[in-house]
Amino acid sequence: MSKSKSIKVFQYPACSTCRSALKWLKEHGWEVEAIHIMEQPPTVEELRTLIPQSGLDIKKWFNVSGEVYKEMQLKDKLPQLNDEEKLKLLASNGKLIKRPVATDGKRVTVGFKPELYEENWGNES
Repeated sequence: MSKSKSIKVFQYPACSTCRSALKWLKEHGWEVEAIHIMEQPPTVEELRTLIPQSGLDIKKWFNVSGEVYKEMQLKDKLPQLNDEEKLKLLASNGKLIKRPVATDGKRVTVGFKPELYEENWGNES
């Protein structure tokens, strides 16, 4: 196939996990569009597409180990919010989103585990 493999990655440059994911993707021939998740988090509309494509429940998108999550005491508050409120919360602050978020427009991977990346992004031709 001659078409280039392009992938959009919402990431944070200071995050070692994000850097590992970007390095892995580039080593496997992907043309990476790196989007700074703090400056440009996914919009509510983008999240409405990305979350179902990821196959994960919306609560798995939250960076539960992050400082903002803890400061906002979301562990206690999150179960009381409906999905629309959760979407708005995620879109309002990139620090709340587990990262990196990689998508080619059809598939989405949240976080970075080499074996999951190999499964989702390693066998492109």
